[in-house]
Amino acid sequence: MNVARIEAFLYSEADMLDACDLDNWIALFTDDGSYWMPACEAQPDPENHVSHIYDDRVMMEIRRRNFVHPRASSKEWDIRTSHILGNVRLRDLGESGVFEVTSNQHVVVWYREEQRTYAYRGTHLLVERDDQLLIKQKRVDLINPSAPQRSLIIYI
Repeated sequence: MNVARIEAFLYSEADMLDACDLDNWIALFTDDGSYWMPACEAQPDPENHVSHIYDDRVMMEIRRRNFVHPRASSKEWDIRTSHILGNVRLRDLGESGVFEVTSNQHVVVWYREEQRTYAYRGTHLLVERDDQLLIKQKRVDLINPSAPQRSLIIYI
């Protein structure tokens, strides 16, 4: 595994999120994959503590269906995002081919005629299956997790 391949994967993921392409984005996750946004710094786990978001594949599918439903309230407003990422680091965890990838990301979200900015440290646990990288877990550690957060209508 090399950093250039990981960066290309992260850029591709960001492109999917910027295009609101949740079908292909969810396909990046393993069947037991999860998306986690802790609500406080150094939160040890998502199951014994409150999180902003903690979705498994089933919840991701429900959010996606709600997002694309023709009568969804989110359809009343344009949603646009722009991801910028850097400082990508790779570490082989040695656990059956699991790799930990960290990156710094800034995301600008345009929704309801308002621009919001999120900055976070992303941690992806990646596995390789049939020469394809898949996300086992994506952890989004906001730089201000305990601050009040506006409703997140789309994954960042």
